Amino acid sequence: MRKPPLVAGLAGVLLLTALPASAAAATPLALPAPTGAYTVGSVDLHLVDHARPDPRVAGTTRELMVTVRYPARSGGGPKTPYLAPEAAKLIAEDDARTLGIAADRLDYTFATHARTGVPAAGGRRPVVLYSPSAKYPRSVGTAQLEQLASEGYVTVAIDHTHEPAAVEFPGGRVERRVLPSGPDTGRQLIATRVADTRFVLDALEILAHGGNPDAEHRPLPAGLTPDVSRIGMFGHSAGGFTTGETMVSDARLDAGADLDGSMAYSQSAREYGRAADEGLDQPFLLLSAGNHSAASDPSWQAFLAHQRGPVRTRHLPDGEHFSYTDYQTLLPRLGLDPASLAPFIGTVDPDRSTAGQRAALGAFFDRYLKRR
Repeated sequence: MRKPPLVAGLAGVLLLTALPASAAAATPLALPAPTGAYTVGSVDLHLVDHARPDPRVAGTTRELMVTVRYPARSGGGPKTPYLAPEAAKLIAEDDARTLGIAADRLDYTFATHARTGVPAAGGRRPVVLYSPSAKYPRSVGTAQLEQLASEGYVTVAIDHTHEPAAVEFPGGRVERRVLPSGPDTGRQLIATRVADTRFVLDALEILAHGGNPDAEHRPLPAGLTPDVSRIGMFGHSAGGFTTGETMVSDARLDAGADLDGSMAYSQSAREYGRAADEGLDQPFLLLSAGNHSAASDPSWQAFLAHQRGPVRTRHLPDGEHFSYTDYQTLLPRLGLDPASLAPFIGTVDPDRSTAGQRAALGAFFDRYLKRR
């Protein structure tokens, strides 16, 4: 069985194909601990773009939730949950349906390795943004983002509102999935994501200059100082596509990485994004898995032909598309048949897969943001 056609273009996006149900008892969910020198702090920001109507819900203003992780001082602060409670419930129900298991098997409120609201370690820190795959929440990159924060980066995970099953805002308000429809669905989705990302970059500039971009002006961690002169971005699947398309139009991004995501609206019609058709001046990293690589993806071939900046590629042959998310670690803990999981996360050892991804992303951003 081949992996879901997420990398064949946005028309092939998105949910996991249903897996057989399992009667095995649930194993408590957890992610691998970050290995960098710093404790990780975490704070959520509610951002409202008063200049932009929401493209999915008429009569509303575009608003986003982002999670900022950062190098923190040791000690204090409660552990940050993987997802806020209402979003955790709804996303668990969504995932459970596609996995063919009971929703109570998935408790997405488990503790991560970050601590909420603790003071930052101080100093101006380079920034890395994260965009998840279409229909998935910002939480699915937590293991990678905690690692980068532990290595000295300020990381910013973006929820693209109305794509995930649920996005939870302050006070417990939840916004559900409302996807675009029609022949230009893919272009609409990416255009919205690029606008979201550029707005987050604006908010980071406010934060870097001592302001508070949070809509409720909730207190920020002391000493949180992103260095907006050094910003990278990466994303999984449609998030990788979003990274490249944002870099075409916004010079504030200095380096980017695409984790197993096509750069095509339609592979068959050879309708590619601007990054593939025009290339970039900034350095870029392409990470692929399983049967997807530059050898099999025409949009990546176009990108490599046009790319002007430095480019690196890395392939995980025994991984699969969702190996580049927290599902690589979380799904095997559920006690499901490994053969059923293989089309989604491959047969690679989860610890080895995670360590390799962390090493690749860390080395890439260290070189181009920390100049190492």
